[in-house]
Amino acid sequence: MGAIEYVLGGILIAMALFLVIAVLLQTGKDKRLSGSIAGGTDTYFGKSKGRSWDKILARITTVIAILFGVLVVVMYVLIAKFYTA
Repeated sequence: MGAIEYVLGGILIAMALFLVIAVLLQTGKDKRLSGSIAGGTDTYFGKSKGRSWDKILARITTVIAILFGVLVVVMYVLIAKFYTA
């Protein structure tokens, strides 16, 4: 394997770790029981700040997930080409 495969593999691992952490940081859309227990953030500033952070995190997660999928396909093509040649 060449240096490109190692670099792309490292980027894949970093993206995977980011995706796991980003998904865990996002608040759930369903606020049944947890919303009633953690009702202390019902102030005006708490709601808007949380929503904007969640929106930014959701967009970043979407972009990184798409890039992750594309990079997996690129890695598959490179490795398949390497082993068949």
